[in-house]
Amino acid sequence: MADTDGLLDARDYGGTAPTATGFHVKGAHAQDWGLQNRLSRIFRPDNGRTVMLAFDHGYFLGPMAGLERLDATIAPLVPSADAIMMTRGALRTSIPSQSSAGIVLRASGGPSVLRELSDEHIALDIEDAVRLNAAALAIQVFVGGEHESRSVANLAALVDSGQRHGIAVLGVTAVGKDMVRDARYFRLATRISAEMGAHIVKTYYVDQGFETVTASCPVPIIVAGGKKLPELDALTMAYRAMQEGAAGVDMGRNIFQSEYPAAMLAAVRAVVHDDAKPADAYELFRERSASSAS
Repeated sequence: MADTDGLLDARDYGGTAPTATGFHVKGAHAQDWGLQNRLSRIFRPDNGRTVMLAFDHGYFLGPMAGLERLDATIAPLVPSADAIMMTRGALRTSIPSQSSAGIVLRASGGPSVLRELSDEHIALDIEDAVRLNAAALAIQVFVGGEHESRSVANLAALVDSGQRHGIAVLGVTAVGKDMVRDARYFRLATRISAEMGAHIVKTYYVDQGFETVTASCPVPIIVAGGKKLPELDALTMAYRAMQEGAAGVDMGRNIFQSEYPAAMLAAVRAVVHDDAKPADAYELFRERSASSAS
């Protein structure tokens, strides 16, 4: 094992240094055809970006505001998302099979919100993921958590299965209640996930140093929406993340808990795919909201 004494903090993140090219998804230029094809269902080939709609919260929270009826509240939004992230139960019961959105299946689980959340296991067989035409599998990684080692081992095992079947793996960095949410922690958590083989990493945006998080991760980073924010604040966060190197967003509550979810999803798409400024995207949200209300 490497000696950890006398380690120096990383300083040079390359800035505009060139990276390997030839495919529109960062770090995937050497992957097999099938895995690249599945990544292309998530990230648009014309810009390498994605707007992912997350509604997998029920796997540990149960029904929450905005997710009481997936068939009524979420299914109508799916055509406007590049990709959707949910459990296999939600997919089979509530999402039309003619959907063209990239399917990202929640593959880890175990504890409910009443227990220690890092006590997760792999909760999906790779054959069922193939059966459901999944583009990627999402798994929680608890760096610094009580069950850190198991979560990293879970990730590695899922990557092995995914590579055998050409299915991408999305590592989701989980942050415990007592952990500091700063760029140093997220550099650690995202880099570990990528080094263990994750093809995509989902993490949180931080105001200071986020560009070092995206620069030091050799695969695409997509930003979690987190708790419900006022619409302009959520759009501002998404804009800053994209300007600082994110490849997309994976939003849930900031879309489905908005008073006008479809309008908010359209505004987020404008930020991610059209580089719309927050104020312009918010104006689009207001226009679409007014149309919906009339």
